[in-house]
Amino acid sequence: MRLPRRQFLHLAAAAAALPAVSRLAWAQTYPTRPVHVIVGFAAGGGVDITARLIGQWLSERLGQSFITENRPGAGGNIGTEAVVNAAPDGHTLLLATVPNAVNATLYEKLNFNFIRDIAPVAGIIRVPQVILVNPSLPAKTVPELISYAKANPGKVNMASAGNGSAPHMAGELFNVTAGVNMVHVPYRGQGPALTDLLGGQVQVLFATTPGTTEYVRTGKLRALAVTTAARAEVLPDLPVVADFLPGYEASQWYGVGAPKNTPAEIVERLNKEINAALADPKMKARFADIGGEPLAGSPAEFGKLIAAETEKWGKVVRAVNLKPE
Repeated sequence: MRLPRRQFLHLAAAAAALPAVSRLAWAQTYPTRPVHVIVGFAAGGGVDITARLIGQWLSERLGQSFITENRPGAGGNIGTEAVVNAAPDGHTLLLATVPNAVNATLYEKLNFNFIRDIAPVAGIIRVPQVILVNPSLPAKTVPELISYAKANPGKVNMASAGNGSAPHMAGELFNVTAGVNMVHVPYRGQGPALTDLLGGQVQVLFATTPGTTEYVRTGKLRALAVTTAARAEVLPDLPVVADFLPGYEASQWYGVGAPKNTPAEIVERLNKEINAALADPKMKARFADIGGEPLAGSPAEFGKLIAAETEKWGKVVRAVNLKPE
């Protein structure tokens, strides 16, 4: 039996619309079970705290538990690979951060390509870093630190939270940009690095602001500048490094990623809810408590940030011939 042309076209159009309707319905019912937010680092750090804060918000908004799952190891690569290999249905997410961009160049043989295999969902916050020095170091400004480091090559020890960490990369970018050679001393986290900075075993630390500002206020450490392009709300009187080294910028950032091929409707829904969190006064205050400034935007904008950071830190890794620990 042949159908009239008009009836045939209506049926064809309806059939073509089914997948879109199905995807929309899927997004509207998402999530259908608890969602695991994978953190590639140990509990207690900024990335972990951020995951728990945004997870609590999403749980309340979407009616399912968002469970933070710590899978530390290999500079975050173990957790990232777990998300890459997860089903692309929005029920496994990644709390992405600077090391994800660094590792693309730092590690020669990864089982995944971060930009290709992780779909950007949303940025969450950007956290400024601050250059801290032990008061025994005769440098009270960034130019004085540069002059001292040039006059004492290889004698200024620069601590970090670990090889390839955001503080480490901020310090290496400073070395490259300023033309100095501060010696990198990696620690297993910012806490131990901060302890040795206070004790004078190391002289310089590029640190995230949470947990460090009180030492500056009490005079136990000296803060020289913040590493972001603009002054930080938490330390408004400090200049930015770019005032002395034009073009310098380094910061810690956190965002959410999903396995590639996750339906766009689910990505958009998560993006909408995360941006709502960043506009909420109570959530903004909670993020501010850990030094975070909102990093709102579309999935495409977060993807551009990831691509730019991957290129930027790749250049630094190659310039200093950095290798994994």
